Amino acid sequence: MLEVELKILEINRMFVEKTLSSLGAQKVFDGEIHSIYYDNSGKDIKKTQGTLRLRRKGDQTLLTFKQYVDNKEAKVRREHEVEISDFHAVRSIIEAIGFSVWLDIKKHRTSYAYNGLHFEMDKYHGRFEHVPEFLEVEGPDIGSVRKGISLLGFTEQQCRPWDTMQVIKHYSDQNR
Repeated sequence: MLEVELKILEINRMFVEKTLSSLGAQKVFDGEIHSIYYDNSGKDIKKTQGTLRLRRKGDQTLLTFKQYVDNKEAKVRREHEVEISDFHAVRSIIEAIGFSVWLDIKKHRTSYAYNGLHFEMDKYHGRFEHVPEFLEVEGPDIGSVRKGISLLGFTEQQCRPWDTMQVIKHYSDQNR
């Protein structure tokens, strides 16, 4: 599956949720997410801008591999994902075969779905709580994502084609 997304930083959650509700969007998730990112000792996954992630999302556990797709307009990844039954068992397996954690993130996410788009508001906890809440708009193509962004009243100038680390780096650089 191809994942196309843009982020909007420092959102007003109440405004976004009110606007999504007025459009008829459905809230599909509101809860905690724990994501652990892995790589091997040679950093081979990061070198190709890929991602190996184990995630607990509420009661669901997902193992995901994302492959980088070059695109200047949006964050685009080819995503391979499978639901698994046991977070701790898979974590043990991944680490036993030589992968190690390079990033561990906990956040609260509220997700809405509307016309094939996903609108996800994230607020990090712990080590990254200094990052203000942001919105991720994801869809099947850049045109759909841009349309979703404009439905909320945001402009293209407010959008960032960033991944998680770019968002974190942006706010870490500001705090120096």
